[in-house]
Amino acid sequence: MLSNDDFVISALVEEGRLTSQGVETARRAAVERGTTVCEALVAQGALTTRDVALARAQTYEFPYVDLANYEPNFDNSRLVSRDTADSLLAFPLFVLADVATVAMANPLDLRAVDQLRNLLKTDVEAVLCEPESLRALIDRAYSMIGDNAKAAGTKADDLSLTTGKEPIVAAVNQILAQGIDLGASDIHLGPDEHELHLRYRVDGTLRASQGPGLAAHSGIMQRLKVMANLDLTQTRRPQDGKFRYLHNGRNVDFRLSIIPTICGENAVLRILHSGAAIKGFAELGFPAEAQKQFESIIEHPHGMILVTGPTGSGKTTTLYTALKKLNSPDLNIVTIEDPVEIRMPLVRQVQVNTEIGMTFAGALRSVLRQDPDVVFVGEIRDEETARISVQAALTGHLVLSSLHTNDAAGAIPRLHDLGCPPFAINAALLCVIAQRLVRRVCPDCTCPDQPSAELIARFGVDDPSARFLRGRGCARCSNTGYRGRVGVYELLQITEPLRRVVENKGSIDAIQSQALADGMRLMWHDGVSKALMGLTTLEELSRVVAIQSTERPEDTAPAELRRAA
Repeated sequence: MLSNDDFVISALVEEGRLTSQGVETARRAAVERGTTVCEALVAQGALTTRDVALARAQTYEFPYVDLANYEPNFDNSRLVSRDTADSLLAFPLFVLADVATVAMANPLDLRAVDQLRNLLKTDVEAVLCEPESLRALIDRAYSMIGDNAKAAGTKADDLSLTTGKEPIVAAVNQILAQGIDLGASDIHLGPDEHELHLRYRVDGTLRASQGPGLAAHSGIMQRLKVMANLDLTQTRRPQDGKFRYLHNGRNVDFRLSIIPTICGENAVLRILHSGAAIKGFAELGFPAEAQKQFESIIEHPHGMILVTGPTGSGKTTTLYTALKKLNSPDLNIVTIEDPVEIRMPLVRQVQVNTEIGMTFAGALRSVLRQDPDVVFVGEIRDEETARISVQAALTGHLVLSSLHTNDAAGAIPRLHDLGCPPFAINAALLCVIAQRLVRRVCPDCTCPDQPSAELIARFGVDDPSARFLRGRGCARCSNTGYRGRVGVYELLQITEPLRRVVENKGSIDAIQSQALADGMRLMWHDGVSKALMGLTTLEELSRVVAIQSTERPEDTAPAELRRAA
């Protein structure tokens, strides 16, 4: 007798997706392993689980739902028990007009459909989903306990905080795992009077996600404190900590910040993707000319290189890319960081610890006695660190660091404010890079874009043949139209004319004017070039970068980015 999957396999053979020989091989493997033929075909790599699900949906004439980027209503976990969801491999997605739409791995299981109809007391409309995605959805839904804990008569404060099988621990694990899977940089957990808000910062923007109910807030805060080794009894003052979380076989570091608010403790977790590969300058988005210029500058044996921008603008990534370029057995490279985000071979990396007096300035003094060739200072925050960094650059060391300013020109007056005299800045400073990160247009759903006339005029694009792209939104980009980010840059190199302006303590405008005369391109110039290439949009650029001039930019983006477009 033919099974249901036999019809699916026959359809795939007719379409040319499978060969008869491959199917027979899979049948023998299925018998040996005690699996289905479809499972054997997936194990052999002939099909993916998505291929099988789509083929079943087409053959059985059931709607197919991709759960990978589906945001379910976790309140529906109260409609059926966890045991029922696991045994039937089914989850109610929504109920509308007395009809429950239920995600099922096998909608042909009429007994399961009847059981769900009796439990839900509504008609049931089944939709077909991949079994793995459905299991992950069920795990996530029942881990986000919230009102479920109250419904079961369990107090959130009484839930165990020690084993991964307990609800609070499972909820925290789900929150952390989802943040890693989304590629988020931060996780925000904040209560108000009626709800616990869960948000993820993905590609620089916050995305709301359905999380646990307010009843779980206290337990989650306690669990996070346990993981970060913080004071469990303290709820009225800020606390900071860090911990390591094992996810899919790799360690991911988290930095935890907790502050008290009028509605309870608010937690923000920074995800430190320590295992992330360090890219090249072209992959980061450096324009070709700026890349060539910067690679030449970092070959200097001594001097200071600064990267500026707000928090989350990719400064550390740019500096690590420079370190990767410099890293060799011939050089002694030492870094001072808070925290150490990416481990590098051969590089001696020092962690700042203010609790024991290990500040940037204190660590820098000690590092200079370690015979370094290159010193990376994570951030110049105070006058002492600025002075020691400049002195190090003047005494034969190459110093790389970051600074918080809005643009490249603003770094020089900022050094003045931190007590560095003009002659020292002129002698030490090699260049300043200012940067921002803009979201990339999703490559899977690009379509022509027509920005408003106001935006086109605002950015000074006067070419009538200019063409722009945007993302219409798809499952891969969570319907945002964007996926990933690319940098926009301006590079200010210290030239002789600019040194004269610095010597006279020129203003930011005077410094920028001279830099532009020397050939510097502003960040938004670079951004418009990338928009013209279809890498980003003018709307996204206007969100991130301030416009300071309406000079038409030249298209100098690297060939790698052109190919990516």
